[in-house]
Amino acid sequence: MAYNLLSGKKGIIFGALNEKSIAWQVAEKAFEEGAQFTLTNAPAAIRFGTINELAEKCNAEVIPVDATRVDHLEKLIDRTMEIFDGQIDFVLHSIGMSFNVRKGLAYDDVNYDFFQKTLDISALSFHKLLKVAKQRDAIKKWGSVVALSYVAAQKTLYRYNDMADAKAILESIARSFGYIYGRDKKIRINTISQSPTKTTAGSGVKGIDGLIDFTDRMSPLGNATAEECANYCITLFSDLTRKVTMQNLFHDGGFSSMGMSQAAMEQYNKSFDEDLIDED
Repeated sequence: MAYNLLSGKKGIIFGALNEKSIAWQVAEKAFEEGAQFTLTNAPAAIRFGTINELAEKCNAEVIPVDATRVDHLEKLIDRTMEIFDGQIDFVLHSIGMSFNVRKGLAYDDVNYDFFQKTLDISALSFHKLLKVAKQRDAIKKWGSVVALSYVAAQKTLYRYNDMADAKAILESIARSFGYIYGRDKKIRINTISQSPTKTTAGSGVKGIDGLIDFTDRMSPLGNATAEECANYCITLFSDLTRKVTMQNLFHDGGFSSMGMSQAAMEQYNKSFDEDLIDED
């Protein structure tokens, strides 16, 4: 059901690769709610993904961008403002990638060139985007910028590796830039800490199925889906959340506030019972 929450609003959505992507779900929901937007991703992701199908469905232009390059971001902002004949209302930053994770390197044995790329792609790209948008006065007063994060920015999670550092920096950028952009232009900047979600990128994390099962057992409401995350993003783009800024908003079914749930404890105890059977 649509509520026209974004009627007349314009924006940019980063990171839609295919139907599994949270950014893809956000684009579909934003379109349903009346928004117009441009879509962007890395050139390689556009070639190997299906973003053009999404663009056709949402009547959106796809603009290839290397989000680590300021000149690319400048062209993206300029082209988007040209398409919409002026400022935009919202931006979604849904970008993250680690070669250390992809190659299965342990955190205490990372490749530092890969580490730098992780930070540049997954966190510093957010700062560059905000800097370019502010310099070009691209976002309207009371506009909203949202970036997707993960609880590993606060808590150690096995195998999340240098992506945890990137997410911590991402959230810090949202707070620091949120103050400046809010003070000067009344722009809101927030991050959403989403449940582990089996996107194409998420599937590359070893042990993702076990992690998803664990967090689902731990969360009183269960894991939040990509579609549910998209719905939450829409509320943050809307005028209903004008005074929400500089926040890391947990959208994880309550996982971030849990220590141990009944379901998780039962599964834990079950493993001991199985060990006893094996010993017998």
